[in-house]
Amino acid sequence: MARYRVLGLSFDHMHMGDLLRQVADHPQAEIVGIWDPDPARMAAAIAAFAIPPERVFTDLDACLAVGIEVGADLAIVCAAPARHAALVEAIAPTGMDVMVEKPFAASADEARRMIAAMAGRGRLAIDWPAAWNPGHVTARRLVAEGAIGALAEVHYTGGNRGPLFHRADKVAVSPEEVAREKPGSWWYSRAAGGGSLRDYLGYGATLGTWFLDGEAPVEVTCVVDAPPGLEVDEHSITVARYARGLSRFETRWGTLTDPWTIQPQPRCGFVLVGTDGSLSSYDYDGFVTLQTRAAPAPVRIPADTLPHERCGSVAHLLSGIAEAAPIEGPLDPALSLTGQRIIDSALLSAHEKRTVPLVP
Repeated sequence: MARYRVLGLSFDHMHMGDLLRQVADHPQAEIVGIWDPDPARMAAAIAAFAIPPERVFTDLDACLAVGIEVGADLAIVCAAPARHAALVEAIAPTGMDVMVEKPFAASADEARRMIAAMAGRGRLAIDWPAAWNPGHVTARRLVAEGAIGALAEVHYTGGNRGPLFHRADKVAVSPEEVAREKPGSWWYSRAAGGGSLRDYLGYGATLGTWFLDGEAPVEVTCVVDAPPGLEVDEHSITVARYARGLSRFETRWGTLTDPWTIQPQPRCGFVLVGTDGSLSSYDYDGFVTLQTRAAPAPVRIPADTLPHERCGSVAHLLSGIAEAAPIEGPLDPALSLTGQRIIDSALLSAHEKRTVPLVP
């Protein structure tokens, strides 16, 4: 048996396939169990990773029991956001570390339930795939080093053609198949935590909080576009007022292209504005662009080469198990909670059509 043992719980989110691939590719890790109430949703992973039948479950308690029996180290949760809190509460007594795929939760109150459930037990981490983008990590380093002075504004654009246009490993799905799946998909259910705002605002709000060293905004204003026939938005713009200035976060489903193939316009990524300069870090570029007051001509800086344990969430968490290393950066639940509060405030602002103070 490998040194590290991992469970995969719920295939609501297509990122489960990507995360299980990280486990399968890790030289010291193995998948010891997967669970989903719908066997069909596990079929692709079973085939891709040669998972034997005795490690496949439709009963959560049975899967957790096997995890306890073999001493599983980590449970990966890829459920719809509205199911995160209940699943974490079910896992917590096992003592396993838990990694929840973004977004954190359906609300800040549910996020706090998750934090409380894990207190004194295993570690809790929230996976934001953008946290492993070398450009964004490089931008964070340059901000911390004072390259653009005091950071005053974070501007973020995130989105894709839509959540049903791709599977794990970014396998493309036809428009006809998307149309068939859309009416029954949790991504388009308000109660399940769907919508482009919930899908992408957490990236901007959470990494924005990371860039800003944990600072929270004072108030939030948000507008959304929910096309006729849908109960969730496909486009949102959020403006957050901080003590030091304004930041803007935009989310969108329905771009012409996906950013991992061809960057749409506006480009997906971050622009960071400081007192003495600015930085842009766009998804998948492999470099950041620096402009300063002293040297206004934009300069491209190659993205840092990240060590293995900083190239993905699974490797990062497994590397810290032996010493019970604290969860830091965007994965830290305390930092992610601030991002969740921004999401909750944006939802409230859009619903009430007014600017609102940051929710508690």
